Amino acid sequence: MGFNFIRLLPTPQEIREEYPLPPALLQIKEQRDREIRDVITGVSNKFLVIIGPCSADNEDSVCDYINRLSKLQEKVSDKLILIPRIYTNKPRTTGEGYKGMVHQPDPEKQPDFLQGLISMRKMHIRAISETGLTAADEMLYPENWGYVSDILSYVAIGARSVEDQQHRLTVSGFDVPAGMKNPTSGDYSVMLNSVYAAQHPHSFIYRGYEVTTTGNELAHTVLRGAVNKHGNSIPNYHYEDLHRLFDMYNEMDLVNPATIIDANHSNSNKMYQEQIRIVKEVMHSRKTSPDIHQLVKGVMIESYLEEGCQKIGDGVYGKSITDPCLGWEDSERLIYEIASYE
Repeated sequence: MGFNFIRLLPTPQEIREEYPLPPALLQIKEQRDREIRDVITGVSNKFLVIIGPCSADNEDSVCDYINRLSKLQEKVSDKLILIPRIYTNKPRTTGEGYKGMVHQPDPEKQPDFLQGLISMRKMHIRAISETGLTAADEMLYPENWGYVSDILSYVAIGARSVEDQQHRLTVSGFDVPAGMKNPTSGDYSVMLNSVYAAQHPHSFIYRGYEVTTTGNELAHTVLRGAVNKHGNSIPNYHYEDLHRLFDMYNEMDLVNPATIIDANHSNSNKMYQEQIRIVKEVMHSRKTSPDIHQLVKGVMIESYLEEGCQKIGDGVYGKSITDPCLGWEDSERLIYEIASYE
C-alpha cells in the first residue's frame, strides 16, 4: 500500500470535550450567528466584511489583528458586521507550500496534525474570548468540520472544492452561512448548482456514518474572479457581472439570493493593493443599482498587520507567509470607507 498510517487522531467530539467552548462564548456566537443570518436573509441591511490574513499562521499576531478589528467593530456596528478570517486550512494549487495551521502549527517545523487540530481550536476560542468576534474559516477538508462546527460563524468553500460532491453535501448540514466560490473556470452555473445542492437535504456517508441533512438555506455565492485557458485572471466583480448573477439567481429555485465579493485572488490578480479599488467599485455598484444592493451582502478582503508577504522564516511579525495582504492602516481606512457607503 502507498499509505503509511501514522496514528489515529482524536474524533471531533474528543477534541471538543478536551477544549470546550465556554458557555459565555457560546452565547456570543449565537448572537453573532443571528446577526449574520439576518444579513443573508435580508432581514438586516448591515453589510458583511470578511477580513483578515490569507492564512492564520501565528496565534499571537492573528489575535493581535482581531483585537484591533474588534475596536473597529464597535465604531461601525450600526453599519457593518466584521467577520475575521481565521483560515487554518490552505488549498495549494500544486500541493506544495504551507497548507495552514492544521498541517503545521509551526510553519518552520514538520507537519503535526494532532497539535494542529488543538492549536486551531485554541486560537479560535482565544479570539472569541478576547474580542467577542466569531470568525470565518475555509472548509478544505469536509471530514474536519466537526472540530470547528461550534465556533465558526461563516465558512468559505474554495474555487477548487466547490465542484466536489462531499463539500456540497456537507454544507447542506451546516447551520451557518457558507459561501460557495465560483470555480477557477469562472462558470456561474457550477457555482449556482453548488448552492442548489447545499440548500437541499441529502443522505450520504460521513466519517463512517450514514447521515441525512436538512439543507442549508444560508448557502450563497462568492465571486472571486476566474482564470482563462491562457492562465490570465478574469475579474467578475464589475457591474455587468453582478447583474448577470442577479438574473441567473432569479432563474433558479434558490432561497436567500446573496453574493459576497472576494476582492483578492483572481479579481485582483493577487495585486493586494487593488482590493481597495475593487471594494470601492463594488460599493458604488450597490449604490447605483437596487438589484445589486439587494444581492451583494458583503466583501472578502485579505489583510494583516503588515502589508505584502514574506517567506517562511523571515520572521516579520504579522506579515503573511502565503498571499500578500493589505496592511493594517489601509485596512482600517477601507473599513471606514465601506461604512460611509452604507
